[in-house]
Amino acid sequence: MSSTRHSSPHLNGMTSSTDTTTQEQVLLERAQAGDEQAFGRLIQPRRGELHAHCYRMLGSVHDAEDALQDAMLRAWRGLSHFEGRSSLRSWLYTIATNTCLDQIAKRPKRVLPIDYGPATDHHVGPGEPLTESVWIEPYPDEILGIEDGLAAPAASYERREGVELAFIAALQHLPAAQRAVLILREVLGFSAKEVAASLDTTVAGVNSALQRARAAVQERVPEQSQQATLRTLGDDSVRALVDRYIDAWERNDVEAFAAMLTEDATFAMPPLATWYQGRAAIAAWSSGWPLSGAWRWRPLRATANGQPALGFYAWNDEYGAYLPFALNVLTLRGTQVSDVTAFIARSAAPREREVFERYPDEPVDEAKVDDVFRRFGLPPRLD
Repeated sequence: MSSTRHSSPHLNGMTSSTDTTTQEQVLLERAQAGDEQAFGRLIQPRRGELHAHCYRMLGSVHDAEDALQDAMLRAWRGLSHFEGRSSLRSWLYTIATNTCLDQIAKRPKRVLPIDYGPATDHHVGPGEPLTESVWIEPYPDEILGIEDGLAAPAASYERREGVELAFIAALQHLPAAQRAVLILREVLGFSAKEVAASLDTTVAGVNSALQRARAAVQERVPEQSQQATLRTLGDDSVRALVDRYIDAWERNDVEAFAAMLTEDATFAMPPLATWYQGRAAIAAWSSGWPLSGAWRWRPLRATANGQPALGFYAWNDEYGAYLPFALNVLTLRGTQVSDVTAFIARSAAPREREVFERYPDEPVDEAKVDDVFRRFGLPPRLD
């Protein structure tokens, strides 16, 4: 993944407590004296970036929320021992990172379907879903306020590059310590010395882990990041491309949809392990299932993981409305779509395979609608 450096008015100091403002120092002293409200005010401006950090580490919004809550509790309990030898921000990232490492040790890694098993034959319809804890989850970067540009001058990846789906998926394949080192060094711009202190290791160990992590991630991410691709295309071209995608699906136009795909495109649908690869295979599958004419679609624009996304709604006769079905996150390569990851908002309870071949007919899962639609600012139905 290539990254273009951009100056940012929001760059944060990384190494000294002198970066803390007078107001923050007052809040810190009050918090250390036991004032919970002061602690809340001290932490609030950093919650968004810490949440994003936990998501990068864990690949799940839910896990990130749990980790952040645990980390803030640890920070509150340990605040009286904070002596200012590092910046408060560095200290908080140390706590958040180690909280995430504890979580990683207790659960399987998160993946996307394309990393879970081989592509499905296009003659075969979607199969049964797998347990939810297996899958990477989409990230509402705009809703949570992730800023553009670099987190620090020494960072190599932009903030939004650091939540792109391919990057998050690549991170989950790294050993936990390498994952932490890469994120702290390359996304957040901490020094090797700071990272070594955070992870209780040596600078040499950090540099060695970073070298291995860089090589592993570069093998799994596109040559050009989505942020660079979007800038190259420009807002008008991206809008036109997404308009064509919407139009093809609303008209159930397989040919128009397929024409937008790269030759080696993929289409995945977590929680289903089923996924399809190649323009011809995706076209053949879509003509037999989602674009067969059996369903009417209404997509709404959104963004997820720093990428164009669409909330797809399927018409339901019983309700007389379009109901949430899936959040489609689009990955672009030039002017074409190289990957579609459709996060489905319907029940994944065990049933016969044939049920999932007609997934849009299944009842809406209200919890998933909250996670996959409301979390991204999308309505619960369209009339």
